[in-house]
Amino acid sequence: MSVFIVNPKPFLADLTGKPVRVRLKWGQEYQGTLTSSDAYMNLHLDRTEEFVDGEFAGFLGEVLIRCNNVLYIKAAANAEEAEGENGGDATGGDVPMEG
Repeated sequence: MSVFIVNPKPFLADLTGKPVRVRLKWGQEYQGTLTSSDAYMNLHLDRTEEFVDGEFAGFLGEVLIRCNNVLYIKAAANAEEAEGENGGDATGGDVPMEG
């Protein structure tokens, strides 16, 4: 498996205003529009949906995710693509957020 290293700050800047999928270290996933991120890489999402074990768990709306909880973030081209992933791994454009 080849590894492609991406600088996360420009990556997040490019994703601002676009749909993203964020996986936390604890297994939950959130899909929504990335509204903003700060210098610490805290994430502000809007129109957010929560997924637990790959299953839709509910609509949350506006969410702030603290940076140290993020396992990875990736672009979600559309809702159908993101819902069909069931768990996923750190491939296909994911940027691990481990420090």
